[in-house]
Amino acid sequence: MPSEVLFFSGFIAFIILMLFLDLGLFSKTYHVVSFRESLIWTIVWLSLSMGFYLFLYFSGNLLHGLQSVEELSGNITKYMHPVDISGLGFEEAKMVYNKNLSLEYLTGYIIEYALSIDNVFVMILIFSAFGVKEKYFKKVLFWGILGAIVMRFIFIFLSSALIQKFDWILLLFGGILFYTGGQMLWKFIKAKKKKIDPEHHPVVKLASKYFAVHPRFEEHKFWIRQNGKLLITPLFLVLLVIEFTDVIFAVDSVPAIFAVTKDPYIVFFSNIFAIIGLRSLFFLLSNVINRFYFLKAGLAVLLIFIGLKMPAHYFHIVDLGTRTSLFIVVGILGVSVIISWLFPKKRKQGIEDIKG
Repeated sequence: MPSEVLFFSGFIAFIILMLFLDLGLFSKTYHVVSFRESLIWTIVWLSLSMGFYLFLYFSGNLLHGLQSVEELSGNITKYMHPVDISGLGFEEAKMVYNKNLSLEYLTGYIIEYALSIDNVFVMILIFSAFGVKEKYFKKVLFWGILGAIVMRFIFIFLSSALIQKFDWILLLFGGILFYTGGQMLWKFIKAKKKKIDPEHHPVVKLASKYFAVHPRFEEHKFWIRQNGKLLITPLFLVLLVIEFTDVIFAVDSVPAIFAVTKDPYIVFFSNIFAIIGLRSLFFLLSNVINRFYFLKAGLAVLLIFIGLKMPAHYFHIVDLGTRTSLFIVVGILGVSVIISWLFPKKRKQGIEDIKG
């Protein structure tokens, strides 16, 4: 436990430091994020994510401080890792364990990162509907991601504790994913577009009920003081909507990764590395996201597959290994991207197009 707490604390401190550097801690100016800047930070976050994969591959046992075959075996049983180290020495068992752990992380990361692309489109709609200036996107997404880290921590470790006590919850997770995937696929087939009404959004109505809301934006400020009274600005309402959207998004994405691994630390790390890269990914994809039109159908199929995988594993109907699951996930996403490239949607839909 001390090893896990120390590792976890160091990880969070490092991530927060990198986020503040990304925000531009020493810069007082707000600006529109360029394609070059977003590309650089996307590469930085991808490199860090893959660096963590390599760490798990060579030293993943250090995450839980496992230093013997017995400790490795106990952890494998506790988190139901699909590996067998019977009859192996510590070094051989460690290699088998670490290799599987790194693959679980990588599979979870790919799933979360892919689902984040759909979240990017929703964020574009939110910013457009509320009329937020592009130079303030970065600040809203920064604080939104910090809030998401806290909520993911609570959601993931609470879910893990429940799974440890009531393993049938995995069936509930599978049902949620299957239903969500089916809904996504149906909306894609029917070509239903998402619409956001700022005035009637439930978060806006709830916040307006309990807080005094300033009628207009005040540059980058989330709240202002007027006549001795504290007022929240429309930009703060946008932040609340972004946070609410992430909670809804987490209901799908977190259970999807629990289908890959039951280790809450791996679920958390794969989630966090994906969502911290979401902000730079947003600026990178905001004007070309329409080129990945069929990716939405691919994500729907992916959720349906994971939704079916959970009960199949629970009832021992089919027990797919980590490597096989990774190949299937990459295959589904790869096919949807290829189809998008071969049959592009004619009408472009970047930020400016949505506004206009």
